Amino acid sequence: MSKKTFEDFPVGTVVRRSGYEVTEPEVIAFARAFDPQPMHLDPVAAKATRHKGLSSPGMLTCSMVMRLLCDTILNDAEGLGAPGVDETRWLRPVRPGMVLHMEWRVMSARVSQTRPEMGLLGIEVDTRDQTGELVMTMRYPGLFLRRDASPPPPDDSPKSPRAAPEQLPVFDDPMVNLTRFAHRHEDVVIGARVELGSKLFTREDIIHFATKYDPQPFHLSDEGAARSHFGRLASSGWQTASNYMRCFIDTRDSVRARAASLPFALNPGGPSPGFRNLRWLRPVHADDTITYDTTVISKEPHATRPELGVVRNRATGVNQNGVRVFEIEGSSLTTME
Repeated sequence: MSKKTFEDFPVGTVVRRSGYEVTEPEVIAFARAFDPQPMHLDPVAAKATRHKGLSSPGMLTCSMVMRLLCDTILNDAEGLGAPGVDETRWLRPVRPGMVLHMEWRVMSARVSQTRPEMGLLGIEVDTRDQTGELVMTMRYPGLFLRRDASPPPPDDSPKSPRAAPEQLPVFDDPMVNLTRFAHRHEDVVIGARVELGSKLFTREDIIHFATKYDPQPFHLSDEGAARSHFGRLASSGWQTASNYMRCFIDTRDSVRARAASLPFALNPGGPSPGFRNLRWLRPVHADDTITYDTTVISKEPHATRPELGVVRNRATGVNQNGVRVFEIEGSSLTTME
């Protein structure tokens, strides 16, 4: 039986999949690897956090939904991956014992102007728990091979972001850059940039992550990747994003360890409402080393809570050749003291 192509997903197509059970061991194991915060690691300590109990890391929730998508759609289709995610919103905590249900909708469809063998679908995904309550929404463009077209050749050229990044000041003073982690809104400096460290993507790690959450051929084996436009084994985009999260948490914890020497109070952290403009600009291959950073790009008062401010940040990842492969924009809350 031939796999589905772009033409098999017209606008209005809806696909549903039920049954990903969230378990405590999986939440804790993922948190240990990628997001070691108390609300994800320790059922007792989590009760004292804003989530009031153990909850799934946001990137784990995305990865679990990715597995539902693979089992339902992608492994039976000529999928070519995705260049990124326009927006993801985490609407309520996802906890052990929940069973996730996914609804995938095609909102738009067009043929690529530069790669006519590809079609681009505008997709929305809603994720609900077993009671029907909405826990996460996502919007992203998905790439699919067109009917009777040959798979595209490997393409290592970076994909341009939709808008040029803001021209921000560059600070040489490390203390100014560390205001990225400040608690008070007025202490945060726009343009503050913090280096977050590096991560080596080993073949074993890529295959292990993909087997669990993103079992598409180009993430699972050299042979599968060679038959795709990736050319050789490539990391799941969710693994790239999850490793960013680990580097961020490790750096933040390192800064907290020296809190007594800082001239400002540190943000206590907590759950994020989501992210936007996630871009996988170039494949991350086995044996690549990605170096991450994060920069404050804006800050403003909270729209409905005058005691709070919202700080927006752009994180990037650059490979060992100096080529940017990853971008994501997130937000955090500060106090308007």
